[in-house]
Amino acid sequence: MQTTGNTILITGGNSGIGQALAAAFHGLGNTVIITGRNQKTLDETVAAHPGMKAVVLNVDDADDIGRVAVKLVQDHPALNAVIHNAGIMQEEDLKMGEADTAEAHITTNLLGPIRLNSALLPHLLQQPKAAVLTVSSGLAFVPLSLNPTYSATKAAIHSYTQAMRYQLQGTNVQVIELVPPYVQTMLQGERQANDPNAMPLDDYIAETMQILTTQPDIREVLVERVHAQRFAERRGEHDAFFKRMNDMFTATRKP
Repeated sequence: MQTTGNTILITGGNSGIGQALAAAFHGLGNTVIITGRNQKTLDETVAAHPGMKAVVLNVDDADDIGRVAVKLVQDHPALNAVIHNAGIMQEEDLKMGEADTAEAHITTNLLGPIRLNSALLPHLLQQPKAAVLTVSSGLAFVPLSLNPTYSATKAAIHSYTQAMRYQLQGTNVQVIELVPPYVQTMLQGERQANDPNAMPLDDYIAETMQILTTQPDIREVLVERVHAQRFAERRGEHDAFFKRMNDMFTATRKP
């Protein structure tokens, strides 16, 4: 992917990894459009980065995705890249038999990117060079028991990305998967944002942008911190990694 001269749409660009990626790409001279559900945080992000643009988008709503996609193409005909970053992550107690949280994860984390991708791909295919970037997770490869549906949606995004890349081979659209490790963001609130076991957000973004800049043909963006998780199965270490990680996170939730 070329990292300059783009018009880039970043969903969930008003917080966390999305916001930090938006700032990084904006700093390289790209036209950056961010989306989110909260007008206030969108406005604050744009104010901090003059020239950045923002659009309110509810990725849970198929009709809203269709409407916003049409307007984006009309208002930004040079749009040639999208980063599907918006997502939610909540803990679930499967013993409670509650399904609403699981369904919300699937709608936001999986159906949202698929619907928006479907709406924008016809336009992206008409651009001289274009890119679709998905955001999965290290949990796509070794899941966290506290977050079963989140982990499942990220595994699905990984699978979807592989299939999309194969279908789009030979076209002008490059498909890249970002695979973050556990990063210090507000995705799960203050606990995650301040967890010393999580990778500092600035470090994650710096390493990610360095990979994208120096390896323009990259398929998966893997910072060093996520390698053990990404390749645990290949190394025959999946079961041990799974137990160690889940024991650690479960222990932090005990009174």
